[in-house]
Amino acid sequence: MSTELKVLRREDWGTWYAGLELAFGGVDESPEERRLFEELTEYDRSVGAWDGDRCVGTSGAFSFRLSVPGGAFVPAAGVTMVSVAATHRRRGILTSMMRRQLDDVRALGEPLAVLTASEPEIYGRFGYGAATWQLTAEIDTSRVKLTVPRGTDAVRLRFAPPEDAAEECEAVYLRSIGSRPGMPARLPGWERLPLLDPPAGREGASRLQCVVAERDGEVVGYVRFHNKPEWDAAGPKGVIVLKDMAALDPAAYAALWRFLFDVDLTSTVRVQNRPVDDPWLSLVSDVRRCGLSRRDSLHVRLVDVGAALEARTYQRPVDVVLDVEDVFCPWNSGHWRLTGDAKGASCVRTDDAADLALSVKELGAAYLGGTALSALAGAGLVQELRPGALAEASLAFGSDVAPWLPHGF
Repeated sequence: MSTELKVLRREDWGTWYAGLELAFGGVDESPEERRLFEELTEYDRSVGAWDGDRCVGTSGAFSFRLSVPGGAFVPAAGVTMVSVAATHRRRGILTSMMRRQLDDVRALGEPLAVLTASEPEIYGRFGYGAATWQLTAEIDTSRVKLTVPRGTDAVRLRFAPPEDAAEECEAVYLRSIGSRPGMPARLPGWERLPLLDPPAGREGASRLQCVVAERDGEVVGYVRFHNKPEWDAAGPKGVIVLKDMAALDPAAYAALWRFLFDVDLTSTVRVQNRPVDDPWLSLVSDVRRCGLSRRDSLHVRLVDVGAALEARTYQRPVDVVLDVEDVFCPWNSGHWRLTGDAKGASCVRTDDAADLALSVKELGAAYLGGTALSALAGAGLVQELRPGALAEASLAFGSDVAPWLPHGF
């Protein structure tokens, strides 16, 4: 049997998406989810692998601009909806889709491709490195208390129907995205993603609830969450499931967290995706009772090494020559001289001797400042060729706040 890659046509979306659902277990998504993603699909950036009239592979990309260290927003392809039918594995379909996609990303002039991985080991061979991490927690609010900063009591909180408050919440999100690397500036339509609330996904919890924080009549923060009532012989032990939150200042942030801790009939706040340095960690009385864990989130792939490294700034002055290995996108391979500081950077090809040697995967992992080059060197993945170059570059690539992807795609 042979397969053919074709750009997705609108009339084929249902068949294409059904193939994706089947590859991820065959459980149908809700009509609301399907309708939203059908509308968000960028057809000219989506490809299907077809075996006759059967769609046996899918891949797509969304057009994002990604925040990077220094505050710039860099064009990035948000790789998504990648699947291969179980009947067609190990035939090179995934590789052919990745090849076509990265060639297209390069042709569009986007320096970066990014994705969230169902299985991280899949994408390393295509040059993607884990660049951000997400924190999960199970906070015992019956034993853990919060200390809030001055001004918290001046913040007014009110419940608001999620749909009614959507525009105000999106405005807060848009003002907050430059505060951390890894946050996407979204195209219109994406503001509907946090409002998806299919009953099947609630697992016994309430419909989506929203509380907004106000000061002097201005919305300065919000939290969206589910309340899952639970009882045992001793009484109530409900769970607050945090979906997403944003705030413009520490007092608004603390007011929202204090609200979550104080909801009647609950004793747990379940946190599913927050930055690994989220400030609430410094507000709690006992971090050991917060059930912390972390996992990989956004994987970054430099499609144009020079343009990507020039697009961000650096915490310390840096002048290093990088010997980059990139088997899958060989146009990136070779020596690159990176010079930069907190004001800007230049990255150009050079014939000078290399100071550090690494693959494009490691460069992607370090790109947003969440993974230190020195840590990668400790694993033998970065080689120091000039004494002192590793420390210089590792400090320069860092970020004063942890990069974070607030939602999937």
